[in-house]
Amino acid sequence: MKKNKIRAPKILVPVNLLFYILIMITKNENTDIVLWDEKYATGIDEIDDQHKQLVILTNELYQACLDRNAVGPAFKGAMGRMVEYVRYHFTAEQELLKQMNYPNYKEHAVQHNELIKHIIGASNDYVQGKRFVANKFVITLKDWVFGHIAYYDKIYVSYFGGQARKAG
Repeated sequence: MKKNKIRAPKILVPVNLLFYILIMITKNENTDIVLWDEKYATGIDEIDDQHKQLVILTNELYQACLDRNAVGPAFKGAMGRMVEYVRYHFTAEQELLKQMNYPNYKEHAVQHNELIKHIIGASNDYVQGKRFVANKFVITLKDWVFGHIAYYDKIYVSYFGGQARKAG
């Protein structure tokens, strides 16, 4: 006689729900995923103001993810604003790098283009209804943008400072 084993039922939890629960558990009073810190400052007012705007837009995307309708109209609007602003910022930053004859201009521009492709790809996936984990995208975006600012943008700032010392 074959014994019937009692098995616990499998409980399938959608990935978006898991992210939502994780976020709600770790959420504090401030629902921002990133806060501006002077460690991101380049000392170039125009660029710093643009970086501060990227902080605001990243937080808007994140806050849209906290909504129970994580990939709803709020997320779509925030994503559109982010795409437009990233393009604007990268164009302005690259123009500055050209004007200053920054020797690593091409490499810096390639990094910018890679992020733009990633953002546009994610945006297209969302629009086409493909499986899309908004929270994961926002966290990846935050890590890339602020890692880039804290490291690569600091390299060109150092170069500019060296050029100013040579000229002065």
